Amino acid sequence: MTVQVGQAQMKEATLESTATWEEASSDWPTLGQVVAKEAAVRIAQAPHQSLPQGQQWEAADEGLNWGKKTTAEAESQQERTETFEAMGLDDNILHGIYSYGFEKPSPIQQLAIKPLTQGIDVVAQAQAGTGKTAAFTLGMLQRIDPLMAKTQALILVPTRVLADMHLVCIQALGEHRKVNAIRCIGGTSQREDQRKVAAGAHVVIGTPGRVKGLIEMGCLHTEKLRVLVMDEADELLREGEDGFQEQVRDIIRTVPEDCQMGVFSATFSKGVLEVVDRFMKDPLKILVKPEEITMRHIKQFYVALHEQWKLGTLMDLYDTISVTQSIIFVNSIAKLEFLRREMTDRDFAVACYHSELDMQERNEVIKDYKRGLSRVLIATDVLARGIDIETVSLVINYDIPFDKDKYIHRIGRSGRASKKGVAINFVTERDVRALREIEDYFQVRIEEMPIDLAQMI
Repeated sequence: MTVQVGQAQMKEATLESTATWEEASSDWPTLGQVVAKEAAVRIAQAPHQSLPQGQQWEAADEGLNWGKKTTAEAESQQERTETFEAMGLDDNILHGIYSYGFEKPSPIQQLAIKPLTQGIDVVAQAQAGTGKTAAFTLGMLQRIDPLMAKTQALILVPTRVLADMHLVCIQALGEHRKVNAIRCIGGTSQREDQRKVAAGAHVVIGTPGRVKGLIEMGCLHTEKLRVLVMDEADELLREGEDGFQEQVRDIIRTVPEDCQMGVFSATFSKGVLEVVDRFMKDPLKILVKPEEITMRHIKQFYVALHEQWKLGTLMDLYDTISVTQSIIFVNSIAKLEFLRREMTDRDFAVACYHSELDMQERNEVIKDYKRGLSRVLIATDVLARGIDIETVSLVINYDIPFDKDKYIHRIGRSGRASKKGVAINFVTERDVRALREIEDYFQVRIEEMPIDLAQMI
């Protein structure tokens, strides 16, 4: 299904012609006291996040079809366990769950934890904020023998920040299970990683380059590995010079044949599906239905404007609405620095997060932001994955992401833990095609602006 973008004016806009945009803006509504022809703001709600096209599954009222499986087969696979107590978890793990503050499992946890504890391979499409980290963590903890001081679980992640987040989660949930977890990432001491692995780490969380290096050095032994998890698998298995696909494949080839695999991703690329077909053993395939996905809590809007109107529109938005904390995404550090200067000059308390900051600086930025020392965080896509800040209710894509898969991760920074969130996309005439691709790929509709935006945030 192809979803149309906006009204006829939007449909007619092309890269070669901007006349339609000038004409279309003449009767746009007013936001605050600023005429929309100058601010060029059009926003409308998208109903919910739906399924990617062309990826061999479809949702039906009676169940889920994945590939060639029938609805009945898929339905039988999706057995729900509605309480943690019924999942067969060790009492020490249950102690960790309730100490962490969990009361009832989320939909992805109801579907995934019990099969993971049983050693079944699992591949799951799950958006940010659905509870997938706890899902594979709890299943993995049940599979580990705390008395055996060998590496029994390996979690691969694409970013250092995600590794840090998973480490905190595993240490908290596994505290009473006496599980020793470490993280091994680039930019840190390799010798220290070697020491920690040799000391008997049960769980290693790491980025592909560092993990592969430790395996090749003979430091990280995989013969006792029981569980291999790939989180954000679409990013891990991305092709190209800056992708990790070959490193991940090399790691997979070193693990025992009977090692259980769990693959979690918000989207499923060709690379992910190839790994599923080649390396996984009759995996349980889970898709959280659209009405249960956290993205339905995020209202997705667009703002149609020329590039030179972006800053003025941004200022008008912040004059009109009131939010506790927000994140603005841009595509370059140069644009980030420009916004930082302009917003600081206007007395905004802003912080910045980008690839040129080292890990200590990044951690300090996030720590200060969580403490409320700044209310606006300007970031590049380095922040799009693995940052969990529940007070963020608004994400603004000042620039539309180059990669459409980044879109879902950006807007997922709002609406955490099923809270309501809003995502606003600034769309220039150059971005019309990209916006259409996002709508088609995720099957969402992003339309015109209602006047009552402030009431929706």
